[in-house]
Amino acid sequence: MILSELTALVTGLGLPVETGVFSGKAPEEYVVLTPMVEEFALHCDNRPEYETQEVRLSLFCRGNYLARKRQIVKALLLAGFTITARRYNGREDDTKYHGVSIDASKIYKWEE
Repeated sequence: MILSELTALVTGLGLPVETGVFSGKAPEEYVVLTPMVEEFALHCDNRPEYETQEVRLSLFCRGNYLARKRQIVKALLLAGFTITARRYNGREDDTKYHGVSIDASKIYKWEE
């Protein structure tokens, strides 16, 4: 659920997005989604009713990444996501991309 929701959100911001790795020729800026966690943190009577899903959004940008990072964070919060971490991962000298990671989670009704 979370991957399809995040794909729609990021695409709606005008950014190319893929899961796992970006295939093909990379544009000036893009996002890669990496699933991180699926857990039953909230349950009772040994039967889960909800699951928490968490995904890392990795933004790669050759220009100024700050405005794009703020845009993604704002869109995530407005869509009901919890942001658990934000990191600047540095600039890759060979590709000239700045890397930013945003970890986002959301609780979903669990369906067996």
